[in-house]
Amino acid sequence: MHLVVAGSSLSAQVTAAALASTGHQVLLYLDQPQHFHSLEQGRSLWREPGLDEFFSEQLNSGRLEISLNYTPTASTQRVFLAMAPNQQDEAVELIKKLAATPETDVLLINQSTFPVGTTEYLEALLQTAGKASAKRVAVSLPDLLQEGSALIGFTRPNHLLLGCSSDWAEKEIREILRPFNRRRDNLMVMTPREAEFTKLAITGMLATRLSFMNDLANLADSLQVDIEQVRQGVGADQRIGEHYLYPGCGFGGLSFSRDVMSLAHSLESSGVGSDLLEEVLAINERQKELLFRKLWKYFNTQLQDKTFAIWGAAFKPGSDRIDNAPVLRLLEALWAQGAKVKIHDPKAMPALREWAGQRNDIEFCDTPYDALKEADALLLVTEWKNYWTPDFAQIKASLKQPVILDGRNIYDPNYLRSQGFTYFGVGR
Repeated sequence: MHLVVAGSSLSAQVTAAALASTGHQVLLYLDQPQHFHSLEQGRSLWREPGLDEFFSEQLNSGRLEISLNYTPTASTQRVFLAMAPNQQDEAVELIKKLAATPETDVLLINQSTFPVGTTEYLEALLQTAGKASAKRVAVSLPDLLQEGSALIGFTRPNHLLLGCSSDWAEKEIREILRPFNRRRDNLMVMTPREAEFTKLAITGMLATRLSFMNDLANLADSLQVDIEQVRQGVGADQRIGEHYLYPGCGFGGLSFSRDVMSLAHSLESSGVGSDLLEEVLAINERQKELLFRKLWKYFNTQLQDKTFAIWGAAFKPGSDRIDNAPVLRLLEALWAQGAKVKIHDPKAMPALREWAGQRNDIEFCDTPYDALKEADALLLVTEWKNYWTPDFAQIKASLKQPVILDGRNIYDPNYLRSQGFTYFGVGR
């Protein structure tokens, strides 16, 4: 099929490349001209594992084309709309362009995280200029991709939400996605509004689990309870399960955080409101300051002129992005107290350099152990695999004081304390 994917989002680039890889002829229509050159060279706009190579492969195959222009033709138009949440105006302009071809059948697949009800609104716009004989349908196919594993999430989905009220559109979508839906039928069909709301509800539920566990971890500290034992006990209950129960120093990520805020805004705009979701967001922001508060207390509020080693900057392991990452709040708090930092991350250093700018109170280190030299304590923020089993003897020898603050609970407190470390975890 000839398909169009409109947008510069992570979802747009993954969708375009994945569809092209299965034999479709795909036009990636860019809504932001400044990104054209990078994509034309096969460089993704998103620092996503494997995406650059995958994207370049499809460009070289000729099945994927990038353009700043899109003119609908008389043949059936199948358009994936994968724009950022703040690009509703751009989406409307595209729909008006599609609507201007009244005899053309149009299938609009809305992947964008717009307010609930937007897909129905876009379909109404499509139908304003359509002839009675033309099919004009908009469906919702919410973006469920996880940053850091977006390619696998699209090509091997656990489930897909399809908001659709048209038999013709459903048949078309099933054919387009057939290569990714072979093991079992992963497509859950519902109304467009239900699909849009389900996407936001999933994100809100996951964020609630994370924040609830962080609240429990903070309580565990005061009760002298090891939250790790509690986590395993709670996760063993089949009614709950073990996913998203790991306490830590807060969650980040552009899409995840943005979707939670979008759900909160939707609830507020509707007049319903949600004290729970507001508290979830508040807990997460407080949690980003957890390591700083523990450090502040341990050093009796005297952090000025001290140097701290930080391992991990990315908002999650596997990514080189720092959108809303806990490390940003931590750095700002340390700098405000006159402290210096030495930091290492396997992938996120370029993004952090760009964010921090020119400063003399941060040193970017080539290895984790370089960050330890003459530091007063080690703070672990992102649980990269190469941080899990370090040389603790070298850590102890390098630090001025053998102090470790483990923001992801990846170390064994009893073992570290037996080795002479002062250890602080989250609820441990």
